Amino acid sequence: MKFTTLAIGLILTIFQTSAHAEQHSQAPLASAGYTFRDATLPINTRVDDLVSRLTTTEKIEQMFNDTPAIERLDIPAYNWWNEALHGVARAGEATVFPQAIGLAATFNEDLMFRVATAISDEGRAKHHDFMRNNVNTIYGGLTFWSPNINIFRDPRWGRGQETYGEDPFLTGRMAVNFVRGLQGDDEHYLKTIATIKHYAVHSGPETTRHSDDYHPSPRDLYETYLPAFQTTISETNVASLMCAYNAVNGSPACGSSEFMVDILREQMGFEGYVVSDCGAIADFYDNTSHDFVGSPAEAAAHAVKHGTDLNCGDHHGNTYTNLHSALRQDLITEAEIDVSVKRLFKARMQLGMFDPQSQVPFSQLSIDTVASPEHINLSLQAAEQSLVLLKNDGLLPLKPGIKVAVIGPNANNPGVLTANYHGKPTQAVTPLEGIIQKLGAENVYYAPGSAKIAEIYTHHRPVEAKVLFHKDANGKMQSGLRAHYVQADFRRKNLWQDDLTSIPPESPAAKMQRVDRNIDFKWNKSPIDESIEQNFAVQWTGFIQPENNGKYDFSGSVSLKINGQAINAPISLEAGKSYALEARIAIHDHWHSNALAPSAMLSWLDTNRDLTKEAIAAARKSDVIIFIGGIDARLEGEEMPLELDGFSGGDRTHIQLPKAQSKLLKKLKSTGKPIVMINVSGSAMALNWQNAHLDALIQAFYPGEKAGTALANILWGKANPSGRLPITFYKSIKHLPAFNDYSMENRTYKYHKQKPLYAFGHGLSYSQFNYSEMVTPEHHSADATLSIKASITNTSEITGDEVSQLYISLLDKPGTPTRALKAFKRTTLTPQQKYQLEFTLKSNELQYVDQQGQLQPYKGRVLVTLGSGQEGYTKPSAIVKKIITFR
Repeated sequence: MKFTTLAIGLILTIFQTSAHAEQHSQAPLASAGYTFRDATLPINTRVDDLVSRLTTTEKIEQMFNDTPAIERLDIPAYNWWNEALHGVARAGEATVFPQAIGLAATFNEDLMFRVATAISDEGRAKHHDFMRNNVNTIYGGLTFWSPNINIFRDPRWGRGQETYGEDPFLTGRMAVNFVRGLQGDDEHYLKTIATIKHYAVHSGPETTRHSDDYHPSPRDLYETYLPAFQTTISETNVASLMCAYNAVNGSPACGSSEFMVDILREQMGFEGYVVSDCGAIADFYDNTSHDFVGSPAEAAAHAVKHGTDLNCGDHHGNTYTNLHSALRQDLITEAEIDVSVKRLFKARMQLGMFDPQSQVPFSQLSIDTVASPEHINLSLQAAEQSLVLLKNDGLLPLKPGIKVAVIGPNANNPGVLTANYHGKPTQAVTPLEGIIQKLGAENVYYAPGSAKIAEIYTHHRPVEAKVLFHKDANGKMQSGLRAHYVQADFRRKNLWQDDLTSIPPESPAAKMQRVDRNIDFKWNKSPIDESIEQNFAVQWTGFIQPENNGKYDFSGSVSLKINGQAINAPISLEAGKSYALEARIAIHDHWHSNALAPSAMLSWLDTNRDLTKEAIAAARKSDVIIFIGGIDARLEGEEMPLELDGFSGGDRTHIQLPKAQSKLLKKLKSTGKPIVMINVSGSAMALNWQNAHLDALIQAFYPGEKAGTALANILWGKANPSGRLPITFYKSIKHLPAFNDYSMENRTYKYHKQKPLYAFGHGLSYSQFNYSEMVTPEHHSADATLSIKASITNTSEITGDEVSQLYISLLDKPGTPTRALKAFKRTTLTPQQKYQLEFTLKSNELQYVDQQGQLQPYKGRVLVTLGSGQEGYTKPSAIVKKIITFR
């Protein structure tokens, strides 16, 4: 779904309803005697009763993501929109785990389940805390629009970081465990609701997602795009699904008979509710999008009739308000609307929202659960297991007692910890901070080295109080800025339209005036003061006096003027000279980035600094260079207005390291110091020169709030690297099909014909593992379960985790994947320990998909390989293989 951050700052929504919250009402309910309130009755009976009591208007109003209260039935308002991709997102403080692609890199199903369980614990705790405080807000509910189980088929897709990688089997296994952890295992109630998305054929480009119509072959559809959805639905009873923006085979995804009815409901047996991606229903009739129907009413009717129960939209023309018109035109019946409304209320009942607190087992989770020591430690464990050692020429682990130069635009960039769809971390540790904690500041020389790309810098820091001033009543300069906090709603106004300082102090709108030392606030609640309601603005006025000449780049969440001019680019300022400064921010109840934790920040840096010179100087004083580069979620992500070399609209146009970083690395190499590079990205990078010339390479997929600690532990051997690539690292995009071509020909490890830089499943360890004694039958019946055994031994003196990967290749069936992952297992082995692996594959796991998309039994030779990675991309002793004849 699209999330928009308004330029005027962070925006807040808090709705306090007159109806009591379901779980926390103390007074007797007027509806207490109604059948739908009787928790002893079957849930469908209760739902039927509730919906039968609603008017047509009330039913339709319940089909928005932001539903109003039905006070006559004591049904509170509820906002369905919440996010939990790798931690509870956008609702203030929460444990931030590695980004989804990083969780996939752990190849650890049990860890994924524990991470999701922690997330759902925190989500429940926060929700009930909100309810106790009579707060009903977006990002405050129990219906999470996660996980993203689309297939990361092309490295150019900016949102691939949100997925579990390019392989349908790995995606399915990680999704199953994430959904189980999120929804819980109670017999009667769901802890939270998971939403698998974006159904079904969806993976970029971002810029054309509202108008694209993809036509995958039946084989690609059932071999690549649908299996993770089928697996998750069949193994978890996932309660919700989100349909995509794009069209598939001629119909918008949210209104497709083929996908929403025939495949989803009939073939897959999905019984939950479906929510549209935000604004997707408007695309049905928009003549710049699908232009599939002629009017909003037709769009609304078509979507509901095809099973899209809940519309995420803006309530103005592109939502289910048009169902009234659709009913009048006989485009839909009220009975068809009832189907959707019943699904939605069933979900709320499954969450316990209509039952006494004492009966709902999750309602007593304490707010202290959020960011608890146990969850923070789990985040560290996940971060360590997500890091992938790509190359090591004997440099790692680093020796104690050395001096290091920590260089690179991501070394002290908090953004690489959290990626997108994240909460506010409570114990964030950047890579630089983690290394300083490990070695001590006296042994670390830091230099940012370069911009991340072009003029996008990552080392901004808050403007210090020592350079900010205001004039007192006598015209004398005093420290700090004058701050005027005003009650105002700027949703439809220009933030700079009125001078907030001109509002008389006695005016009801003028809530607070004070002097703020600088602009660096994390209020963690709204309103920020008892006298200030949720819609407010702040204006800071005063002067800035830089200590040094420079060309300063300002950043942060406030709008800024200097000497009356809006600042949108670097500006030259002279040392000791005073410049009039004015900054503003508005906080209000609409789209926003963090519903319950508004903040304000003004930061800066001097672009005239010779970053390269600083980096070379740091390198020459060190024993080892640790370069921390790559990209971040400001460059790759969801539909963003960005056009730079290598990046367009959230996607990537090539996969090379940004030129500024490559140029710097070559200069650092000339110092003769050994270099370990940590590449941070959510997608594959063509690190060809780096692989050829650097001593060690580590891939970090946005490792969460404990990233710095985890990296330091890996670098110095306190933790043993064990992550595996969930995607292929190509040498370039030269041999890939066009980005908008959804054919799987020559994509991913299963079909790519050229040798990649690093293969799917690749990852090194400080330990050494050997495989032997593979036991399988020479002949096998195609309709029977296959058993595969082998031994694995840790031949080193270091305890480590091995990720064993089982692949099969159908040698006598052209057109099938070169190889396909069928099983994996993470095993901890002490020095010299030997362990027997055993895998069983059911007959349906050994079938192939024909050109019509049908599963067919296979007869012929099957190559089975088991080892540390794919055959040809790992050392011979780390793999065993055998050819079996299927009859």
